[in-house]
Amino acid sequence: MKDRKKLYFVYNPVAGKGKVRTALPGILYVFGKAGFDVTCHPTFGAGEAEELAKEYDCERYKCLVVAGGDGTLDEVVRGLMRSHEGVLPTVGYIPVGTANDFAASHGIPKNPIEAAKIIVSGKTDTFDLGMIGDFCFSYIAAFGNFIHLSYDTPQKLKNALGHTAYLLKGLPEFLTFYKMKPYHLKVTAPGGIFYEGDYAAGMIANAKSIAGFTGALSRGVDLQDGLFEVTLIKAPKTVGDVAYMINRLLVGNLNNRFFDYFVASEVTIDSDSPMEYSIDGEFGGRLSHVDSSILQRKMRLRVSR
Repeated sequence: MKDRKKLYFVYNPVAGKGKVRTALPGILYVFGKAGFDVTCHPTFGAGEAEELAKEYDCERYKCLVVAGGDGTLDEVVRGLMRSHEGVLPTVGYIPVGTANDFAASHGIPKNPIEAAKIIVSGKTDTFDLGMIGDFCFSYIAAFGNFIHLSYDTPQKLKNALGHTAYLLKGLPEFLTFYKMKPYHLKVTAPGGIFYEGDYAAGMIANAKSIAGFTGALSRGVDLQDGLFEVTLIKAPKTVGDVAYMINRLLVGNLNNRFFDYFVASEVTIDSDSPMEYSIDGEFGGRLSHVDSSILQRKMRLRVSR
């Protein structure tokens, strides 16, 4: 038994209808059958996963496994960032949240048992992480109007409907999108990239799935190239403008008058008034100035072969 490999397992027991509690025996069976001893740590509140990750001993354990939503994963990554230099220790992810955008982007299945099998039999690869100031994020920093939907949508509604809950919660606002106050932004990036104008919203992303959806905003994305995909959404002025924007998104055409799109390793955004930011679906503050940069291949992750 002394020679058995060890896993450090942090899980959020209330994420996604408490899905991990039902799946826990099957997950532990997969790990045990593969020859692993498992040290389990459930979390009981916000920030606890981060503290557990800060104490993680990568010499003792082969992998830090996290089961939860994207917010729980973010806490673990932040904890590892604060206690380890260079490329982070290996993380295995079992997604049991609502949208699970990070898992979808990296080809990790939503079924907890199948995700556990990838952790023990898959491969380890490295992927990019983003930074806003000293705050890291796994796949997206969004800003402007509608951003609050990602963290204001009631958990009961998300549990019942999944990412459709975001649509239902946001539909009344989206129908009056043209009445919302835009923000005057100055956006700069290396290579002489510069945009200035009135924008309703935007995102700094490194993802193939956003709010549970794939499509125009995720095509051609490389999660290891050291580049963000930055989208700036101009403010519509009429109902017709809103309909046109929806149509362009549905057909996958961002080359139109309402979207400015570019890729960059660093981005600076200045706004005329504080904007709400959502970091991987969680409230990230109200900010007027943001410096964002990407950390190429910083995260070591278990993925499918």
